[in-house]
Amino acid sequence: MISSRASGLALGLSMLLAARDLDAQGRHDFTGLHMGVAVRIALYAPSDNVAREAARAAFERIAELDDKMSADRPHSEVRMLAEHPWDWQPVSEDMLNVLALAQEVSQKSGGAFDVTVGPLVQLWSGSKRAGRLPTAIEISEAGWRSGSPLLEVDTDRGQVRLWTRDMQIDLGGIARGYILQEALAVLRARGVPSAMIEAGGNLVVGDAPPGQPGWNVYVASGDTAVLNRARALTNAAVATSGGNAQFIEVNGVRYSSVIDPRTGLGITGRHIVTVIAKDAALADAAATALSVLGPSGAEPFRSTLPGALVSFRVPPAAR
Repeated sequence: MISSRASGLALGLSMLLAARDLDAQGRHDFTGLHMGVAVRIALYAPSDNVAREAARAAFERIAELDDKMSADRPHSEVRMLAEHPWDWQPVSEDMLNVLALAQEVSQKSGGAFDVTVGPLVQLWSGSKRAGRLPTAIEISEAGWRSGSPLLEVDTDRGQVRLWTRDMQIDLGGIARGYILQEALAVLRARGVPSAMIEAGGNLVVGDAPPGQPGWNVYVASGDTAVLNRARALTNAAVATSGGNAQFIEVNGVRYSSVIDPRTGLGITGRHIVTVIAKDAALADAAATALSVLGPSGAEPFRSTLPGALVSFRVPPAAR
């Protein structure tokens, strides 16, 4: 499964399809376990056979991309990159697309998003199990093996290079969005343009259901623009991230599983970020970056997301 950089990807933020508003005729629902979470597909098709074949192809595409992008798979592309530092290595078009976008978001967010954060993720995971913060020396050592300048992406040649040994690419904050969008493209290519796919904090939708203005999606947000858009969503993606679900408490301070790549520590804010955008991979990465930046530091990066809707919310129990 894809290694999760931000546990916000698995937040139970309940982006639930409001099924009562949909005409059940022609609708088909499928569920599969991929990327370590339940992946749910709802689609409209002219027959059971068309629906089953389309869903099967979509799940196959999800499994294919998970195999490429998961740091937990011994023969994944991200693992292969880490095993050959300093050398230019050819990668698939999928990996090239994801890494190029990741570098762009990292630059625009001032390093709040960074897919080279794997060594810091491993360090933080061990510290959480031990119930303590990592030491400054430990953070410094992991930091030497992290940082977007250590990742070079050549989109013209389709090659990637890591600039030091013992690096680890972690796509947990971007890959899920990309994978779901690719699965949606498979459904469209199979003649099923009206579909919704949801997986652990990420959701993508295609064309509206028959006779409806769009997919009615529940989003836990207090922002009117986000809520209104979610009530009739078409050809868009929703991503959530936040620091209130998994955490450790040290000296009275709660540190989330969402890591700030700039400090090597879990963020302390308890806000949940919701992003609605056309591109699912961008929505995924943006939600992760914004959860690190927090409401007070979000505006410069937020201004680089034209057309996207962003909402910050602190659950009542976390206030």
